[in-house]
Amino acid sequence: MNSYNEAVGQRLRSIRKQRGLSLHECQEVSDGEFKASVLGAYERGERALSLPRLARLATFFGVPAGHLLPPEKDSSGRAIDVMPSGGVSIDLNKVDVLEAEESNLMEEFLRAVQMMRQDFNGKVLTIRRDDLRLLALLLHKTEESFSKELDELGVIS
Repeated sequence: MNSYNEAVGQRLRSIRKQRGLSLHECQEVSDGEFKASVLGAYERGERALSLPRLARLATFFGVPAGHLLPPEKDSSGRAIDVMPSGGVSIDLNKVDVLEAEESNLMEEFLRAVQMMRQDFNGKVLTIRRDDLRLLALLLHKTEESFSKELDELGVIS
């Protein structure tokens, strides 16, 4: 098995679960385009995704295609850019794992973003890097340390 395929599969599984879908429900909702057995093989890293298939899955799940790819790493294995320049996706179901004060502030901020955008899917919200930078400052943290903390807690997807 290829570790890159496994990393892509983990991201794919995470997004599917954030959408609250089982493998069989994906098959049903996609009218059979994404067979449960094939999607499961992608998630386990047993099958490689072609670029057109990756793009179709991204469209199906309503995420940018880049969200299905693992972060690039430097020679030591560390992520090159913990906070992508375009934005970051927040798993709204995991925000409560933060300390109470941080969780409350972040939830209020994210609710305000949802209200402005009229985006009420309630599972994942993509915010600009500058928005996350502002949150870090409000919590008296550096951008890098706050991003790393969110990543380690699984809040960033």
